[in-house]
Amino acid sequence: MAVKITEVKKGSPADKAGLAKGVSILSIDGSEINDMLDYEFYSTKARLELAVCRKGKLEYIQVKKEEYQPLGCEFETFLIDKKHSCRNKCMFCFIDQLPKGLRETLYFKDDDERLSFLYGNYITLTNLSEREVERVKRMHISPINISVHTVDPALRVKMMTNKHAGEVLRYIDEFAEAGIEMNCQIVLCPGVNDGKKLEETLDKLTGLYPAVQSIAAVPFGKTRYREGLYPLEVYDQHSAGQVLDILERYGEKSLSEHGLRLVYPSDEWFLLARRPMPAAEYYDGYPQIENGVGMWRKFYDEFMEQLKVIKPGWLPRHVDTVTGESAYPLISLLAQQMMKRDKRLKIRVHKVKNEFFGGNVTVAGLITATDIIRQLRGRLDSHILFVPEVMLREEKDLFLDNLSIQDVEKELHVKVKLTPQDGAAFAKMLIKGGGSPWQSLSSRS
Repeated sequence: MAVKITEVKKGSPADKAGLAKGVSILSIDGSEINDMLDYEFYSTKARLELAVCRKGKLEYIQVKKEEYQPLGCEFETFLIDKKHSCRNKCMFCFIDQLPKGLRETLYFKDDDERLSFLYGNYITLTNLSEREVERVKRMHISPINISVHTVDPALRVKMMTNKHAGEVLRYIDEFAEAGIEMNCQIVLCPGVNDGKKLEETLDKLTGLYPAVQSIAAVPFGKTRYREGLYPLEVYDQHSAGQVLDILERYGEKSLSEHGLRLVYPSDEWFLLARRPMPAAEYYDGYPQIENGVGMWRKFYDEFMEQLKVIKPGWLPRHVDTVTGESAYPLISLLAQQMMKRDKRLKIRVHKVKNEFFGGNVTVAGLITATDIIRQLRGRLDSHILFVPEVMLREEKDLFLDNLSIQDVEKELHVKVKLTPQDGAAFAKMLIKGGGSPWQSLSSRS
């Protein structure tokens, strides 16, 4: 495969070697270049021979540089080629439960091992070719995040609607033998891959320690747009407690054998089962926090540590803040603690029910501007509304339903301020971020 250069950094080794825009790289030291991982891996040495195509002619170019010094070429996309999309149709897939009309990027299902290595994305293994599996082992691409769900081959085929979903489980063993570290994810569906099937999965994965470094278990999310899909119910307090008992048992076993828990339930299990959140030590440094494992505890501890040293504000102020149903008890508790610390501060926490997705989705990150506007109109006490930045896309401008911060401000007559996913920063914003005097909306002309 030839990869075309779109830009060469001035003064770089590539520039000095005469490479330029429009030249295509065919290979480096005889190794074919297909994407960014190939390019980065094979261009680390101090002396390189590049086979390139310039104006239709094959050339060989010698490059001298410092070891690990970037070659200096840029390409049309970061990965050089296109992202690998998912080939599965999982019974629990959240994207398949989205309505029409949302941001286009929300409908893309990535399943790319390169993004797993570079950004921590999870892959199912069904997209990997034998060449790519061998490359992972040869380049020692580690860690890799894998969506396992079950180690029963037939059940995995059923859950993922992919006839190859079971046979590719062997890659997990191959990666373990090659010393590739793996973080695993299990999305649990009631009556499908929990119970005995969950125990089988945990037996297998915990047995691969230290190659398997962590295992997160999360409940599947159900929206009201789940038409024509595999019939699934949501977990209730009793069934969530049963799952949590299994996860806790395997976590304790691993803790006694290896000194770390290895099996980590997401925060949702404790909320569903109405059980207390564990202490920070439970999470062994939060290896699965991006999966919602330990977010509650980390945010709480960060907030309370900051509260010990924070200075009260000089003026009395009102602040409104919004969150989802899952985080509402936590944010309410922290608001109460803050108001005890600063008697001049009044915080009103608003719980928004996710009516957009049908009420079963309770996390703050999936709240839409539509629900915020509809449920908070006429209920705000202040000029300021704190909104968790996790509710918006990466650019921090649009909600899931394509409405903007400005749309919310216009409809609710407030100034929106985004709060980070950091408890200490949230505490500081409550004290200093509002900046408006004590005044209710009802008193404004």
